[in-house]
Amino acid sequence: QVQLVESGGGLVQAGASLRLSCVVSRLKMNTYAMGWFRQAPGKDREFVGAIDWSGKRTYYADSVEGRFTITRDSAKNTVYLQMNSLKPEDTAIYSCTAGAPAATPMNSNFDLKTGHYGYWGPGTQVTVSS
Repeated sequence: QVQLVESGGGLVQAGASLRLSCVVSRLKMNTYAMGWFRQAPGKDREFVGAIDWSGKRTYYADSVEGRFTITRDSAKNTVYLQMNSLKPEDTAIYSCTAGAPAATPMNSNFDLKTGHYGYWGPGTQVTVSS
């Protein structure tokens, strides 16, 4: 079955950077949008950002705009979340997700924030100390 596995989380101080990776198996990742969400203790899961199937379009939550960047490497079937200038409020479990299977492949109209993401990884913990 389709698998998404995140890595790269850890404990860092405020102002530091981390790069999360998400390796996708058994899915043609380069035909679907890929997203990152996060969930802090006691809070609902929230959208962080996403990249469309072509890699040409991205969308970020206001809270991370300008600090976080999503890229994808289709050859490695991997999507990345580069996080700079981390803040304590970025502390959360970060999960990657694929805009499949409900969406059609190579769908340029897929809504990166509200579209249906059907496959999820287990997440990786990011903790930012002040």
